[in-house]
Amino acid sequence: MYSPPPDLDTEQRMRARYARAAKALDVRVEPGGEFWGWAGRTLGAPARTAAGAPAWLRLVSAPEAKASGKLWDGALDAQHVFGDLDGRRSALLAVHDAVDDGTAYRAELSARVDQPVLSDDPVLQRDLQLPDSWWEDLAGTLEKVSAVDTDRVAVRQQYMDRAIPEFVGIPAPAVTCWTTAHADLHWANVTAPLRLLDWEGWGRSPEGFDAATLYAYSLLQEDVAARVRAAFPVLGGLAGLAAEATVCAQLLQTVARGDNLTLAEPLRDWSEELRRRQAASASGHPCSRAGTGEHQPGAWRGMRPRRS
Repeated sequence: MYSPPPDLDTEQRMRARYARAAKALDVRVEPGGEFWGWAGRTLGAPARTAAGAPAWLRLVSAPEAKASGKLWDGALDAQHVFGDLDGRRSALLAVHDAVDDGTAYRAELSARVDQPVLSDDPVLQRDLQLPDSWWEDLAGTLEKVSAVDTDRVAVRQQYMDRAIPEFVGIPAPAVTCWTTAHADLHWANVTAPLRLLDWEGWGRSPEGFDAATLYAYSLLQEDVAARVRAAFPVLGGLAGLAAEATVCAQLLQTVARGDNLTLAEPLRDWSEELRRRQAASASGHPCSRAGTGEHQPGAWRGMRPRRS
């Protein structure tokens, strides 16, 4: 969660467009709970539909020329493919698109998740005592996600080939199995009982990518990090090496840019472990699980954004 943008013009523009989107979708925004994204790119808040149902209204903006592609369409694509994922993701109820003075806006109205996220920060700053049932639910949900066939790409081989040698210090490990991932699985995107939030970036990734991401964001809490590893045996094995190296490289890259500095030392320790593991491995390993390629039944397959 970020503060309102320091640029007053951006703040006023987003608030004005947010009010127009709420009117177009016939929802009433509730006071409090305002949620800004990075640099004022997104703005979300609790709302209620005309029928009184609790909802969440999120507005995202981008230059008109860039208002397309994986991130722009992520929530809509996820609704078409997953629906509410057996209650584990917030169903998308409606979408409204608008363009004004070269900037595109997409308003996404979703069913509201009443449970708070488990952390205000993606990096876990405190110990969490979650029941075994929560971990079982998470593993089962990610298994369903991984089995979906999609042409969306969350991690590109070209990125791995460039970033892993630069930041981890090893050649990019061979990917023995590509699966579908949520691709942004950190502690500010999950709740208890389990809900997975923020489906902008989902797509194909090396097997174990979600587990490796959650592990990375748990590194400051040794007990939780160990619990992640216990819940996802792919971590620590040959099948998960590519995913772990990719996530480690991604976060070390953010450290180099001045972000996630609290993770710098544990990430470097992790990279040393990855170098040892690759040196000890002489060959690849077959997929530990073959994807079924089946889609989960999704409501709203015919949903199209409303425009103004």
